[in-house]
Amino acid sequence: MKQDQQKMNENEELIYRSIQNDPYISQQDLAEIVGLSRPAVANLISGLMRKGWILGKGYILNEENRIICIGGANVDRKFYLKEAVQLGTSNPVRSTQGAGGVARNVAENLGRLGRKTVLMTVAGMDADWEAIKRASERYMDLDYVTTFPGMATGSYTAVLEENGNLHVALADMDAYDELTPDVLAKNEALFVNAGTIVADLNCPKETIRYLKGVSNEAGVPLILVPVSSPKMGRLPVELDGVSWLICNRDESEAYLKMEIETNADWKLAVQKWLDLGIQNVVVTNGKDGAIAGNAKEGILYEPAIVVSDIQDVTGAGDAFCSAVIHAWLSGRSLRDIVRAGSINAAKTLMSNSTVRKDLSAAKLKQELEELK
Repeated sequence: MKQDQQKMNENEELIYRSIQNDPYISQQDLAEIVGLSRPAVANLISGLMRKGWILGKGYILNEENRIICIGGANVDRKFYLKEAVQLGTSNPVRSTQGAGGVARNVAENLGRLGRKTVLMTVAGMDADWEAIKRASERYMDLDYVTTFPGMATGSYTAVLEENGNLHVALADMDAYDELTPDVLAKNEALFVNAGTIVADLNCPKETIRYLKGVSNEAGVPLILVPVSSPKMGRLPVELDGVSWLICNRDESEAYLKMEIETNADWKLAVQKWLDLGIQNVVVTNGKDGAIAGNAKEGILYEPAIVVSDIQDVTGAGDAFCSAVIHAWLSGRSLRDIVRAGSINAAKTLMSNSTVRKDLSAAKLKQELEELK
């Protein structure tokens, strides 16, 4: 409980739990549940607002442990080549379609791990968004998604080789230009009372800067997840106070303006990120593993888990990030945090799904113990 929150009395507790079960419940229905008049219930609700348990007229409950995931939510279209690609002609493929996007994938992973997650993104009022919504609503709160008429929902199209490796990808992410500070500021109370904020770099630069300011002022951890090397320029110049940066070698090279060719270079990159004020850093390097660091536990190397039968590389990076976040929130050591990420990434590589269907907190814990 935050210091400025006061305890609830018995009637307030009953009202709070009723709203938690049905956020759209009327004051008259609450009056019947509590056995008081409607004006008396209105006074109790005002008291809950003063105490910080309800954040506004819409009965936004102050659930401090919620993870707010902000960024991309796309339709993922995958084309699996049946033989070696030939340019300038048609190629036989097998195709699938599903929900994707970095922030959405992270939110689903965390939702499957038992975390309360909220997705904040922008989308079109189209069939693609409806498909994403149907695939996602079981694992995350979608009440804070902003839809725009005439906008195309984001899409990601991947062409995958026979061995599961990515041949080429096409990303239509113009929608996220509308994910502005003005759009997010409508729900600023949600950020201030969140447990953690996770933002991917589909967000515009000014939005990342806004979220950093909100998180620093409210004391809410901010985790940044890059999307690609070209979008590293969206990171703010000032990175002090960012709780986590989870990126890969190419993304580090792009931002830090250095080449990472040796293990010494790799370790130096992690140290450079830490020197910029980020509290915890992981720099992954594919099959070569990951190097992570923080001030308390130093810098350490963790080898990758070798996967001989890769089904699909899509979503593996998001799986890594999600397990890192979950393990950190569970109070794990830095070594275990990186191992959890590696396990979830490896299991996702062996799956045909962007988010593996068998993921749960108990299963990930078991897999981590077996790896030890």
